[in-house]
Amino acid sequence: QARLVESGGKSVQPGGSLRLSCVASGFTFSDHSMAWFRQAPGKEREFTAWIGYATYYSNSVKGRFTVSRDNANNMFYLEMNNLKPEDTAVYYCAAMDQKGLTTLRRDYDYWGQGTQVTVSS
Repeated sequence: QARLVESGGKSVQPGGSLRLSCVASGFTFSDHSMAWFRQAPGKEREFTAWIGYATYYSNSVKGRFTVSRDNANNMFYLEMNNLKPEDTAVYYCAAMDQKGLTTLRRDYDYWGQGTQVTVSS
């Protein structure tokens, strides 16, 4: 069955960088749009970045985060720079069985278990 597994989350200082990875299996990765969502303590899970026929970012991360994918190896990435304390959250990768852009959680078919990112001095 479909599976997504995130990795790369850890504790970093403000201004630091991290790269999150997501490995996909059990479905045709290249046919799916991919997205990163994040959930901070006490808050709703929110859209962060998407890659399909293009890329798209939430306003809070635009210019600091970069999303990419490697279809040959079923890998999906989120490069995060200039991290801020408000970026602290569990980050989830998600896959959708169409190429269009959507920021809605309900439109995504598969989810990973999440990886924790903590930004603190």
